[in-house]
Amino acid sequence: MTTIQPETHTDEQPATAPVAAFLASHLSGRTDEGLSREFHQLLDAVRAHGKKGQMTITIVVEPPANGVDSAPMPIGVESAVKAPKATPPKSLYFLDDDGLPVREDPRQIAMDFRTAPANTTFKDA
Repeated sequence: MTTIQPETHTDEQPATAPVAAFLASHLSGRTDEGLSREFHQLLDAVRAHGKKGQMTITIVVEPPANGVDSAPMPIGVESAVKAPKATPPKSLYFLDDDGLPVREDPRQIAMDFRTAPANTTFKDA
């Protein structure tokens, strides 16, 4: 005779790895120091240039060597910062008939200017 066991449901969540604690302790804290330095530089650049920036942190996890379950897993942390930069100044150009940029408007009629002679004698009125 078989007995039917009632189904039991548990609301317990599996244990999770706290990412902040991992980053703080990775490589004896050197990862946290490096990321904090990059973050501070990003904040300075955003404040200085008034433009948005971005920092991406990537945790790279590799499988254990030779597929052995008890072997250690290599874990690395990479970061990429896209800090804003100053907008370089611009200058205005016109395109000539060949499509090349030139400083003077090619449609403008050129006027021949000459320097007026200096006159130091004044006429009495």
